[in-house]
Amino acid sequence: MNRIVLIVAALALPAWASEDIADQYPQSVLYSKPVEYIPGVFSAIGATAPPTYENSGHNNNLSFIVTGEGVVVVNGGAAYTLAEALHREIQAVTDQPVKLVFNENGQGHAMLGNGYWSQIGVPIIAHADAAAEFEEYGPQILEQMKKYNQDKAEGTYLAGPTETFDDEYVVEMGEFRIEARYLGPAHSPGDISIWLPNQNLVIAGDMAFHERMLPIFQDTYTADWLETWDNAFESLGAAYVIPGHGHPTNMDQVRRYTRDYLIFLRSRIQEHMDAGGDLAEAYYVDQSPYAHLDTFEELAAKNAGRVYEQMEFE
Repeated sequence: MNRIVLIVAALALPAWASEDIADQYPQSVLYSKPVEYIPGVFSAIGATAPPTYENSGHNNNLSFIVTGEGVVVVNGGAAYTLAEALHREIQAVTDQPVKLVFNENGQGHAMLGNGYWSQIGVPIIAHADAAAEFEEYGPQILEQMKKYNQDKAEGTYLAGPTETFDDEYVVEMGEFRIEARYLGPAHSPGDISIWLPNQNLVIAGDMAFHERMLPIFQDTYTADWLETWDNAFESLGAAYVIPGHGHPTNMDQVRRYTRDYLIFLRSRIQEHMDAGGDLAEAYYVDQSPYAHLDTFEELAAKNAGRVYEQMEFE
Protein backbone atom coordinates (compact mmCIF):
# COMPACT_ATOMS: atom_id res chain seq x y z
CA MET A 1 0.00 0.00 0.00
CA ASN A 2 1.52 3.32 -1.02
CA ARG A 3 1.79 6.46 1.08
CA ILE A 4 -1.19 8.20 -0.56
CA VAL A 5 -3.50 5.28 0.13
CA LEU A 6 -2.33 5.13 3.75
CA ILE A 7 -3.06 8.85 4.22
CA VAL A 8 -6.52 8.61 2.69
CA ALA A 9 -7.33 5.47 4.70
CA ALA A 10 -6.26 7.13 7.93
CA LEU A 11 -8.30 10.23 7.23
CA ALA A 12 -11.38 8.10 6.63
CA LEU A 13 -11.55 7.15 10.31
CA PRO A 14 -14.59 8.69 12.07
CA ALA A 15 -12.44 9.72 15.03
CA TRP A 16 -11.16 12.65 12.98
CA ALA A 17 -14.60 14.26 12.81
CA SER A 18 -16.31 15.87 15.77
CA GLU A 19 -18.42 18.93 16.35
CA ASP A 20 -16.48 19.41 19.57
CA ILE A 21 -13.09 19.83 17.88
CA ALA A 22 -12.03 23.47 18.14
CA ASP A 23 -10.73 25.50 15.22
CA GLN A 24 -7.75 23.56 13.88
CA TYR A 25 -6.07 26.58 12.27
CA PRO A 26 -6.48 29.51 14.69
CA GLN A 27 -4.15 31.83 12.76
CA SER A 28 -6.59 31.82 9.84
CA VAL A 29 -10.34 32.18 9.39
CA LEU A 30 -10.13 28.80 7.65
CA TYR A 31 -11.16 25.96 9.95
CA SER A 32 -8.19 23.86 8.82
CA LYS A 33 -5.07 24.33 6.73
CA PRO A 34 -5.21 22.89 3.20
CA VAL A 35 -3.55 19.48 2.87
CA GLU A 36 -2.28 17.85 -0.31
CA TYR A 37 -4.06 14.48 -0.56
CA ILE A 38 -2.71 13.33 -3.90
CA PRO A 39 -0.09 15.24 -5.89
CA GLY A 40 -1.53 18.59 -6.93
CA VAL A 41 -4.90 18.20 -5.20
CA PHE A 42 -5.38 20.11 -1.94
CA SER A 43 -8.38 20.54 0.35
CA ALA A 44 -9.07 22.65 3.43
CA ILE A 45 -11.49 20.45 5.37
CA GLY A 46 -14.32 22.30 7.06
CA ALA A 47 -15.96 21.61 10.41
CA THR A 48 -18.50 18.78 10.39
CA ALA A 49 -20.93 21.04 12.23
CA PRO A 50 -23.41 23.78 11.38
CA PRO A 51 -21.90 27.15 10.39
CA THR A 52 -20.94 29.27 13.39
CA TYR A 53 -18.89 32.34 14.19
CA GLU A 54 -16.21 30.03 15.63
CA ASN A 55 -15.77 28.11 12.36
CA SER A 56 -16.37 31.23 10.23
CA GLY A 57 -18.87 29.32 8.12
CA HIS A 58 -16.08 27.02 6.94
CA ASN A 59 -18.09 23.83 7.39
CA ASN A 60 -17.57 22.47 3.89
CA ASN A 61 -14.48 21.49 1.95
CA LEU A 62 -12.60 24.14 -0.03
CA SER A 63 -10.39 22.40 -2.56
CA PHE A 64 -7.93 23.43 -5.25
CA ILE A 65 -5.96 21.74 -8.00
CA VAL A 66 -2.44 22.90 -8.90
CA THR A 67 -2.28 21.84 -12.54
CA GLY A 68 1.13 23.11 -13.66
CA GLU A 69 -0.49 25.80 -15.82
CA GLY A 70 -2.70 27.42 -13.20
CA VAL A 71 -4.91 26.66 -10.23
CA VAL A 72 -8.54 25.53 -10.29
CA VAL A 73 -10.54 26.16 -7.10
CA VAL A 74 -13.59 24.14 -6.06
CA ASN A 75 -16.01 26.28 -3.99
CA GLY A 76 -16.04 30.01 -3.58
CA GLY A 77 -16.32 29.81 0.23
CA ALA A 78 -18.95 31.07 2.66
CA ALA A 79 -17.59 34.62 2.88
CA TYR A 80 -15.19 37.05 1.20
CA THR A 81 -12.76 36.57 4.09
CA LEU A 82 -12.70 32.78 3.61
CA ALA A 83 -12.01 33.08 -0.13
CA GLU A 84 -9.23 35.56 0.57
CA ALA A 85 -7.72 33.26 3.21
CA LEU A 86 -7.85 30.29 0.84
CA HIS A 87 -6.10 32.34 -1.84
CA ARG A 88 -3.30 33.16 0.61
CA GLU A 89 -2.84 29.43 1.22
CA ILE A 90 -2.73 28.78 -2.53
CA GLN A 91 -0.07 31.47 -2.95
CA ALA A 92 1.96 29.83 -0.18
CA VAL A 93 2.27 26.59 -2.15
CA THR A 94 2.51 27.83 -5.76
CA ASP A 95 3.11 30.94 -7.82
CA GLN A 96 0.64 29.68 -10.45
CA PRO A 97 -2.37 32.00 -10.79
CA VAL A 98 -5.92 30.94 -10.00
CA LYS A 99 -7.58 30.55 -13.41
CA LEU A 100 -10.99 29.12 -12.58
CA VAL A 101 -13.42 28.62 -9.70
CA PHE A 102 -16.17 25.99 -9.62
CA ASN A 103 -19.21 26.34 -7.36
CA GLU A 104 -20.34 22.83 -6.43
CA ASN A 105 -23.94 24.00 -5.79
CA GLY A 106 -26.00 27.11 -5.04
CA GLN A 107 -25.57 27.08 -1.26
CA GLY A 108 -23.91 29.89 0.67
CA HIS A 109 -20.70 28.07 1.50
CA ALA A 110 -20.19 27.37 -2.21
CA MET A 111 -20.99 30.85 -3.56
CA LEU A 112 -20.86 33.65 -0.98
CA GLY A 113 -17.09 34.01 -1.44
CA ASN A 114 -17.50 34.51 -5.18
CA GLY A 115 -17.18 38.26 -4.80
CA TYR A 116 -13.52 37.92 -3.87
CA TRP A 117 -12.71 35.74 -6.88
CA SER A 118 -14.75 37.95 -9.19
CA GLN A 119 -12.94 41.03 -7.90
CA ILE A 120 -9.57 39.59 -8.96
CA GLY A 121 -10.93 38.60 -12.38
CA VAL A 122 -11.29 34.83 -12.01
CA PRO A 123 -14.08 33.16 -14.04
CA ILE A 124 -16.62 31.30 -11.89
CA ILE A 125 -18.46 28.23 -13.20
CA ALA A 126 -21.60 26.55 -11.86
CA HIS A 127 -24.51 24.45 -13.01
CA ALA A 128 -27.43 26.48 -14.35
CA ASP A 129 -29.77 25.22 -11.60
CA ALA A 130 -27.29 26.20 -8.88
CA ALA A 131 -26.97 29.68 -10.38
CA ALA A 132 -30.76 30.05 -10.44
CA GLU A 133 -30.99 28.88 -6.83
CA PHE A 134 -28.43 31.44 -5.70
CA GLU A 135 -30.07 34.21 -7.69
CA GLU A 136 -33.42 33.50 -6.03
CA TYR A 137 -32.26 32.91 -2.46
CA GLY A 138 -28.94 34.77 -2.39
CA PRO A 139 -30.14 37.79 -0.38
CA GLN A 140 -31.62 35.52 2.30
CA ILE A 141 -28.49 33.33 2.37
CA LEU A 142 -26.27 36.40 2.74
CA GLU A 143 -28.32 37.75 5.65
CA GLN A 144 -28.18 34.40 7.44
CA MET A 145 -24.41 34.33 7.04
CA LYS A 146 -24.07 37.87 8.39
CA LYS A 147 -26.01 36.91 11.52
CA TYR A 148 -23.61 34.16 12.58
CA ASN A 149 -20.40 35.54 11.05
CA GLN A 150 -20.76 39.17 12.25
CA ASP A 151 -17.48 41.01 11.57
CA LYS A 152 -16.15 38.03 9.56
CA ALA A 153 -18.84 38.77 6.95
CA GLU A 154 -17.11 42.06 6.07
CA GLY A 155 -16.63 42.56 2.35
CA THR A 156 -19.02 39.81 1.31
CA TYR A 157 -21.47 40.68 -1.43
CA LEU A 158 -23.62 38.68 -3.82
CA ALA A 159 -21.80 37.55 -6.96
CA GLY A 160 -23.16 34.68 -8.97
CA PRO A 161 -21.20 32.51 -11.40
CA THR A 162 -19.95 34.15 -14.58
CA GLU A 163 -20.71 31.06 -16.69
CA THR A 164 -23.08 28.13 -16.37
CA PHE A 165 -23.47 24.67 -17.93
CA ASP A 166 -26.08 21.93 -17.98
CA ASP A 167 -24.32 18.56 -18.27
CA GLU A 168 -20.54 18.79 -18.31
CA TYR A 169 -17.78 21.39 -18.33
CA VAL A 170 -14.34 20.02 -19.22
CA VAL A 171 -11.01 21.75 -18.65
CA GLU A 172 -7.65 20.49 -19.92
CA MET A 173 -5.03 22.31 -17.90
CA GLY A 174 -1.45 21.27 -17.31
CA GLU A 175 -1.28 17.70 -16.06
CA PHE A 176 -5.00 17.46 -15.37
CA ARG A 177 -8.20 16.72 -17.21
CA ILE A 178 -10.90 18.26 -15.01
CA GLU A 179 -14.49 17.22 -15.68
CA ALA A 180 -17.21 19.15 -13.84
CA ARG A 181 -20.21 16.85 -14.14
CA TYR A 182 -23.88 17.16 -13.36
CA LEU A 183 -24.69 13.52 -12.67
CA GLY A 184 -28.37 14.04 -11.89
CA PRO A 185 -30.61 15.14 -9.00
CA ALA A 186 -28.99 14.70 -5.59
CA HIS A 187 -28.79 16.79 -2.43
CA SER A 188 -29.66 20.24 -3.79
CA PRO A 189 -30.37 21.87 -7.17
CA GLY A 190 -27.37 21.96 -9.48
CA ASP A 191 -25.06 19.74 -7.40
CA ILE A 192 -21.95 18.90 -9.40
CA SER A 193 -18.97 16.63 -8.88
CA ILE A 194 -15.45 17.29 -10.15
CA TRP A 195 -14.04 14.11 -11.70
CA LEU A 196 -10.30 13.75 -12.32
CA PRO A 197 -10.15 10.60 -14.49
CA ASN A 198 -6.36 10.45 -14.75
CA GLN A 199 -6.03 10.57 -10.94
CA ASN A 200 -9.09 8.38 -10.29
CA LEU A 201 -10.29 11.00 -7.78
CA VAL A 202 -13.67 12.68 -7.45
CA ILE A 203 -14.32 15.90 -5.55
CA ALA A 204 -17.85 14.72 -4.94
CA GLY A 205 -19.48 17.77 -3.43
CA ASP A 206 -22.79 17.08 -1.72
CA MET A 207 -23.37 13.94 -3.73
CA ALA A 208 -21.56 12.07 -0.96
CA PHE A 209 -21.35 12.29 2.85
CA HIS A 210 -19.69 10.16 5.51
CA GLU A 211 -18.53 11.84 8.74
CA ARG A 212 -21.64 13.94 9.27
CA MET A 213 -25.27 13.05 8.69
CA LEU A 214 -26.51 14.21 5.32
CA PRO A 215 -29.33 16.77 5.41
CA ILE A 216 -32.52 16.21 3.43
CA PHE A 217 -33.87 19.57 2.30
CA GLN A 218 -37.39 20.41 1.19
CA ASP A 219 -36.28 20.00 -2.43
CA THR A 220 -34.10 16.92 -1.84
CA TYR A 221 -35.83 13.94 -3.48
CA THR A 222 -34.28 10.84 -2.04
CA ALA A 223 -35.54 8.45 -4.73
CA ASP A 224 -33.91 10.64 -7.38
CA TRP A 225 -30.68 10.90 -5.37
CA LEU A 226 -30.49 7.10 -5.16
CA GLU A 227 -31.09 6.79 -8.90
CA THR A 228 -28.31 9.29 -9.63
CA TRP A 229 -25.99 7.42 -7.28
CA ASP A 230 -26.61 4.02 -8.84
CA ASN A 231 -26.69 5.15 -12.46
CA ALA A 232 -23.91 7.75 -12.51
CA PHE A 233 -21.86 8.37 -9.37
CA GLU A 234 -21.07 4.76 -8.51
CA SER A 235 -20.01 4.03 -12.09
CA LEU A 236 -17.15 6.52 -11.82
CA GLY A 237 -15.35 3.85 -9.81
CA ALA A 238 -13.29 6.48 -7.99
CA ALA A 239 -10.43 5.27 -5.83
CA TYR A 240 -10.32 8.54 -3.89
CA VAL A 241 -13.29 10.65 -2.79
CA ILE A 242 -13.17 14.17 -1.38
CA PRO A 243 -16.75 14.65 -0.17
CA GLY A 244 -18.54 17.96 0.29
CA HIS A 245 -18.02 17.64 4.04
CA GLY A 246 -15.53 15.56 5.98
CA HIS A 247 -12.12 14.11 5.25
CA PRO A 248 -11.07 12.40 2.02
CA THR A 249 -12.06 8.76 1.96
CA ASN A 250 -13.14 6.01 -0.45
CA MET A 251 -16.31 4.84 -2.19
CA ASP A 252 -17.07 2.20 0.45
CA GLN A 253 -17.32 4.85 3.18
CA VAL A 254 -19.47 7.34 1.28
CA ARG A 255 -21.69 4.55 -0.02
CA ARG A 256 -22.27 3.36 3.55
CA TYR A 257 -23.25 6.79 4.86
CA THR A 258 -25.03 8.20 1.80
CA ARG A 259 -26.66 5.57 -0.40
CA ASP A 260 -27.09 3.01 2.37
CA TYR A 261 -28.43 5.62 4.79
CA LEU A 262 -31.02 6.81 2.26
CA ILE A 263 -32.13 3.22 1.65
CA PHE A 264 -32.22 2.56 5.40
CA LEU A 265 -34.33 5.65 6.17
CA ARG A 266 -36.74 5.03 3.32
CA SER A 267 -37.18 1.43 4.53
CA ARG A 268 -37.87 2.59 8.08
CA ILE A 269 -40.42 5.13 6.84
CA GLN A 270 -42.08 2.55 4.61
CA GLU A 271 -42.42 0.19 7.58
CA HIS A 272 -43.88 3.05 9.61
CA MET A 273 -46.40 3.91 6.88
CA ASP A 274 -47.37 0.26 6.40
CA ALA A 275 -48.15 0.09 10.12
CA GLY A 276 -50.48 3.10 9.79
CA GLY A 277 -48.06 5.58 11.35
CA ASP A 278 -48.55 9.29 10.75
CA LEU A 279 -46.18 12.21 10.16
CA ALA A 280 -46.00 13.20 13.83
CA GLU A 281 -44.71 9.75 14.75
CA ALA A 282 -42.42 9.51 11.72
CA TYR A 283 -39.99 11.97 13.28
CA TYR A 284 -39.17 9.36 15.91
CA VAL A 285 -38.38 6.33 13.73
CA ASP A 286 -35.27 4.55 14.96
CA GLN A 287 -32.11 5.83 13.26
CA SER A 288 -29.72 4.72 16.01
CA PRO A 289 -27.29 2.91 13.64
CA TYR A 290 -26.28 6.40 12.45
CA ALA A 291 -26.34 8.18 15.81
CA HIS A 292 -22.53 8.43 15.90
CA LEU A 293 -22.48 10.82 12.94
CA ASP A 294 -21.95 14.53 13.52
CA THR A 295 -25.13 16.63 13.14
CA PHE A 296 -27.29 13.56 13.94
CA GLU A 297 -29.13 15.49 16.66
CA GLU A 298 -29.80 18.43 14.35
CA LEU A 299 -30.89 16.44 11.30
CA ALA A 300 -32.18 12.93 11.96
CA ALA A 301 -35.75 13.85 12.91
CA LYS A 302 -36.05 16.46 10.13
CA ASN A 303 -34.79 13.92 7.60
CA ALA A 304 -37.38 11.37 8.70
CA GLY A 305 -40.23 13.86 8.42
CA ARG A 306 -39.23 15.00 4.96
CA VAL A 307 -38.86 11.44 3.67
CA TYR A 308 -42.33 10.62 5.05
CA GLU A 309 -43.79 13.63 3.23
CA GLN A 310 -42.13 12.55 -0.02
CA MET A 311 -43.09 8.89 0.20
CA GLU A 312 -46.74 9.73 0.84
CA PHE A 313 -46.94 10.85 -2.78
CA GLU A 314 -44.63 8.37 -4.51
